[in-house]
Amino acid sequence: MGGNSTPGTSGRRHEVLAVLRESGTALDVNEIARRLAVHPNTVRFHLDALVGNEQVERVDARRSGPGRPPLLFRARPGMDPTGPRNYRLLAGILVGEVAQAADPVRSAGDAGRRWGARLAAPGDSPRPTRTQAVGHLTGLLDELGFRPESRAGGDEIGLRHCPFLELAEAQRQVVCQVHLGLMQGVTTALNAPVTVDRLDAFVEPDLCVAHLVTGAEDPS
Repeated sequence: MGGNSTPGTSGRRHEVLAVLRESGTALDVNEIARRLAVHPNTVRFHLDALVGNEQVERVDARRSGPGRPPLLFRARPGMDPTGPRNYRLLAGILVGEVAQAADPVRSAGDAGRRWGARLAAPGDSPRPTRTQAVGHLTGLLDELGFRPESRAGGDEIGLRHCPFLELAEAQRQVVCQVHLGLMQGVTTALNAPVTVDRLDAFVEPDLCVAHLVTGAEDPS
């Protein structure tokens, strides 16, 4: 590899990583710089980032004489953790499979409830009041990217964003049932005195509405 090209930051970083992978052994900064025909400071800059991304690790060299031994670097085995992702494709495949089930609405709802129960993480917490349960659910929906807002005096939760918008437009029956099931799974896992009765999708171009119902024995 010569030093005539001027690749961008990510391109040079990949070159540093490639040198370490191809070497099969640990190298010091100066050797990497020599192989790439760049300044050692450039190599140090990219090595710091690669170590931070856990793509490269530092190795202590054995002392062979007086003075401080050089710091060596080697590539970590495994695939690049910073490489591109395509979770949208995976989600589309899974949604398509659920849509082919004998009862896609029920399958989607069941899947959502299972995930909602996992996300709720109630632990050994006491049974929440209605206000606490709705706050917990709203906070979780916010973390997931739904941009929730309280409506109708707390009897509704408006969802101003769909994290799976493209999939919801193509497979609304499945995706919206997953979302409904997820919310129901959260309230069930919390043993909350309130749950989500239904989810009205896209009542406005930028709004879906989850309708809350209070069960018996409300401790609030």
